[in-house]
Amino acid sequence: MALALAASLAVTATPAYSADGTVGQRETVCAQDLFVRVTAPHGAWMGTLYRGQTFLVEKDNGDWVYGFAYGDINRRGWVQDGWFCP
Repeated sequence: MALALAASLAVTATPAYSADGTVGQRETVCAQDLFVRVTAPHGAWMGTLYRGQTFLVEKDNGDWVYGFAYGDINRRGWVQDGWFCP
């Protein structure tokens, strides 16, 4: 009984799925918050995008994407990839 309950909880407790950004697409942020970096990945912090705000992907650099951060920021910068809504 306890094993079945634990298995059931493991399935329902799975975090929401997030997706990578696509160049040329305006993506919606699914993360609670997503830091925008100024000049390079891991660079100086410029601001934060929040869930539901959008980011236009202009360049893909593997784990990071560059583009225009809408919302409160309204500037170009880098964000970690993989935190967009599918």
